[in-house]
Amino acid sequence: MTRLSVEMLAADTAEPITSAGHAQLGIAVLVGIAVIVLLITKFKLHAFLSLTIGSLALGAVASAPLDKVIASFTGGLGSTVAGVGVLIALGAILGKLLADSGGADQIVDTILAKASDRTMPWAMVLIAGIIGLPLFFEVGIVLMIPVVLLVAKRGNYSLMRVGIPALAGLSVMHGLVPPHPGPLAAISAVDANLGVTLALGVLIAVPTAIIAGPLFGRVAARWVDIAPPEGLVPERPSEDLKHRPSFAATVSTVLLPVVLMLAKALVDIVIDDPKNTVQRVTDVIGSPLIALLAAVIVAMFTLGRAAGFRKDRLAITVEKSFVPIAGILLIVGAGGGFKQTLIDVGVGQMILDFSESWAVSPLLLAWLIAVGIRLATGSATVATISAAGLVAPLAADMSTTHVALLVLAVGAGSLFFSHVNDAGFWLVKEYFGMDVGQTIKTWSVMETIISVVSLVFVLLLSLIL
Repeated sequence: MTRLSVEMLAADTAEPITSAGHAQLGIAVLVGIAVIVLLITKFKLHAFLSLTIGSLALGAVASAPLDKVIASFTGGLGSTVAGVGVLIALGAILGKLLADSGGADQIVDTILAKASDRTMPWAMVLIAGIIGLPLFFEVGIVLMIPVVLLVAKRGNYSLMRVGIPALAGLSVMHGLVPPHPGPLAAISAVDANLGVTLALGVLIAVPTAIIAGPLFGRVAARWVDIAPPEGLVPERPSEDLKHRPSFAATVSTVLLPVVLMLAKALVDIVIDDPKNTVQRVTDVIGSPLIALLAAVIVAMFTLGRAAGFRKDRLAITVEKSFVPIAGILLIVGAGGGFKQTLIDVGVGQMILDFSESWAVSPLLLAWLIAVGIRLATGSATVATISAAGLVAPLAADMSTTHVALLVLAVGAGSLFFSHVNDAGFWLVKEYFGMDVGQTIKTWSVMETIISVVSLVFVLLLSLIL
């Protein structure tokens, strides 16, 4: 059992660093979030700096001592990075090995060779889902969009018919399935069971990706019927690889950490005896650190060495994988600092007090909070971390399954209606050669469908489990 205990909750909220009342704390939250939004959207300040300044503004309005606000923020930043930083780094290494070895191309080429015109959108969502498991969304989208353009150009497909499924597969994985940074940070914030969250996340992700991908893609293709823009369709680079890893080896390597973590969750449910030898073993090998570390080590052989990488090439690949995650780590860490500041000034307890008289489901409340922050900041990661911090106290009286669903409700809300303050919006717009209106009718609507449909599945599961 890894859910947030009452004792841990009491330790976090029993002695707030300010004596402000609920009204003042409510204003402080609004001011803190408004400062973050304004700095990100109006002044284009980096999310790390915006979250830092917003945390200080929150503490100031709540009349908290500055030194205690700083201690809360730095403590939350440190604990968040300590909890998810290594996992993000391991995920980056695995993703880099997948891309550089040609493993990603192998997955793409194999599935596309077997797909007919009718099944092509389904193949694209499948590719994106598999590719999206170990890759950050930004990396996945840069990898998949050139493939989408090539497929649309060579097969004379509507760009939206094959593009929307690919984008849906990537986005669903990004918002709902660990080891992506947002879900990992939310799991840490509410102390959810990672294996259970992963299992339920995959269970929700599959039908959600189908609805928002191949099914909505048919509608989007009628709304925006465009061909791949001239000059943007990439040519495949000349490869200096001796070999490419096989399809089976590549898929097995990508799925290894997922299988290990799901095995841990299954054993925890079936055996549920901490002293049982089998459960103790699966608790170790199914922990996210060991599961991802095992996948990275295996990938060095099944992907790197299979592609002809020598020791020096492997070392370079690993080193280069760390460069893109610096900004992600800072944002995730600062989001954790903002979350801890919210808790320490007493906002978590305030929400817990108010929720006793609310007729709103905690899962729906978590989704609504994440939606508001997502619309305001444009960042799914910031929305996930901030919302998880706000609703963390609600997890105290929940079962392990419902705590996991709370994480998924937050993740679903963080994907709602991407628009002009989201970098992904502009990336899709430029690659697909669309104007702002066309991008809203396709990409933004797709993100909204993912958010709403996954929330529906979360609420349905909450009634069953």
